[in-house]
Amino acid sequence: MCSVIGAFNVKDAFLLVQKGLEIMKERGRDGCGYYDGSVYAAKEPSALPHSSSSHILGHGLHAIVNNVPQPIKHGDGVLVANCEIYNWKDLEKTYKIKAQNDADLLLKLFNKVGVEKALSVLRGVYAVAYWQGETLYLARDILGVKPLWYHHEKSTLLFSSEKKALPGKQAEELNPRKIVKYGIKSGKVSFINRKFFALSPEVTGNRAQEKLKKIFLDAVKIRIPERKFGLLFSGGLDSLLIAKVLKDLGQDFTCYTAATSEDAPDLIAAKDAAKKLHLKLKYKVISKEQTRSYLQKVVPLIEDNNVIKVGVALPLYIASELAKADGNKVIFSGSGADELFGGYHRYKTTELGKLNKDCYSDVLKIYERNTYRDDVITMNNNLELRVPFLDKKLVAFALRMDPAMKIHNGIEKYALRQLAQTMSIPAFLAQRKKKAAQYGSGFDKAIEKLAKGEKKSKSKYLEQFYATKNLRLGALVSGGKDSLFAAYIMKLQNYDISCLISMRSKNPSSYMFHTPNIHLVELQAKAIEIPLVLQETHGEKEAELKDLEKALKTAKQKYHIEGVISGALYSNYQRERIEKVADKLALKIFSPLWHLDQEMEMWDMLHRGFEIILSSVAADGLDKSWLGRTITEKDIHALVILHKKYGVNIAGEGGEFESLVLDCPLFKKKIKILQSEIIEENVHTAQIRIKKAVLETK
Repeated sequence: MCSVIGAFNVKDAFLLVQKGLEIMKERGRDGCGYYDGSVYAAKEPSALPHSSSSHILGHGLHAIVNNVPQPIKHGDGVLVANCEIYNWKDLEKTYKIKAQNDADLLLKLFNKVGVEKALSVLRGVYAVAYWQGETLYLARDILGVKPLWYHHEKSTLLFSSEKKALPGKQAEELNPRKIVKYGIKSGKVSFINRKFFALSPEVTGNRAQEKLKKIFLDAVKIRIPERKFGLLFSGGLDSLLIAKVLKDLGQDFTCYTAATSEDAPDLIAAKDAAKKLHLKLKYKVISKEQTRSYLQKVVPLIEDNNVIKVGVALPLYIASELAKADGNKVIFSGSGADELFGGYHRYKTTELGKLNKDCYSDVLKIYERNTYRDDVITMNNNLELRVPFLDKKLVAFALRMDPAMKIHNGIEKYALRQLAQTMSIPAFLAQRKKKAAQYGSGFDKAIEKLAKGEKKSKSKYLEQFYATKNLRLGALVSGGKDSLFAAYIMKLQNYDISCLISMRSKNPSSYMFHTPNIHLVELQAKAIEIPLVLQETHGEKEAELKDLEKALKTAKQKYHIEGVISGALYSNYQRERIEKVADKLALKIFSPLWHLDQEMEMWDMLHRGFEIILSSVAADGLDKSWLGRTITEKDIHALVILHKKYGVNIAGEGGEFESLVLDCPLFKKKIKILQSEIIEENVHTAQIRIKKAVLETK
């Protein structure tokens, strides 16, 4: 991996680029350079000659395939790239291009066939800036394995591999499904949309298993470098499969892992697997005190204090340290397998026919959850990260596999476990259940102990290491329990809730949006003391998505949100459409309640101080007596009974009831209803219309 950076229409462009290269120097220890009309190179950023140009491309080099300094100029094109193009030699032959390495090939391919066509034929990962004439293009691989951040304001454009290299700017991460096209003279930015993967038709049967093996073996094989490399190893199925392929190919490599004790499940599993498969294993066990020391390094490095991200980052960082000390420049990882093959526990609650949609959703969002964290950690240790499971061909195939091959008789990642058997991996290793990295390594528990020592929650404890909020988010709210609970959960995870976004539908039977007493969202926004973006819609099926797009655009422009929170629990119809609109606008999507147990959600809200009433009912077992009164523990027990008797969803996910939040931990004041009426359609269908309500001191 390398670092890329640039500044256009900036007075002090050179100083910004030079400082950014210094901040990111661990990404490229093999040299650095810039282009301002001519190419300049040096060993260190401080040695670069000064430039007075207002347009500069900068690069820090981490050489894997030949040592070719960047920026590279050929014809009228100039390129800086952080790339590993695994099929570059094939493309060299196909397009009759003579190139020194993959970056050189990429520049000449851009010159020859254009950016869009060139990106479509690449097999690899990349973040690139291509300057041709008066146009600059920015792009990254379709899954977002390689990072790229940018900031556009008036005519100025800045970009960098890491957010921290653009200090003081409201930089946003480039959505991998977008290509930035920037006019240097006009200072204007436009976006070129890219197609993502397809879900159908599904691939089934024995041939699918055979094809999976072939594609996976190839995905690993093409990533093997001609230099020393290692493998991040937990003893779990994903890293085990990669290790077995590498071993069978006769490769010399070392496995690395980290834990908080010799009894940590991941370390025990790693030792067992290494012994059985005759793998070289190095590991490190660290104490609680050492954990705190690592937190001081790791949390600012990943620019995120999310508990889960930090818990995964710690063993990854320590294992990478070990690999660096051994002189490796490349390291493999099993990242992506859970998202593609149904590895998370919540997938077991998904209807089998909808499993690939859940996998698709997680793959769509993997660039926010995992890839930036993993990239900056490995690169901080001068390591190029290689992720075979996120190979473009493998992803395309996995998203079309028969869901029954992913979860079979309650066994997750069944296809990969079957694959392991065909590769002669012992059954006790292939079938072993594995905890998530933060738990299996013991680091989540270590963070919990440190937090308790300071009488704080884990989230509050981690704030001291990175006080900045993780992202600015807009919360899609309806006034009901799920949307506000989702916003509350994200706030607890140190995200900045910058505004509420609400859709007021004129259609009481809207396909997408909650309608009962939607006007009270305005009071809720005042109770939270937060801006509200209110958008009216006629509520026509699918057409209402255009109105949602208007609302999200307004929130992005006015409050600079970087993502959207959805309260979706099980509704694929709602979640898919929100994701489609948000992704189109380059907004990240968060659905923290997705597939949360419905009874657990109800109890959790009650225990956290949510005061909820039902605003409408429409199901056997429910009647107007449920309306307008605060939901209690007794009511949850009653809903459980109704679920068993009539199949009523305990959280009302099937439309059995709608809710309204009168108070919650987000509110600084609570809502008091002064005047209302109940409209009864029949004994099991009714709603309460709130005519007057006010805020009162809590």
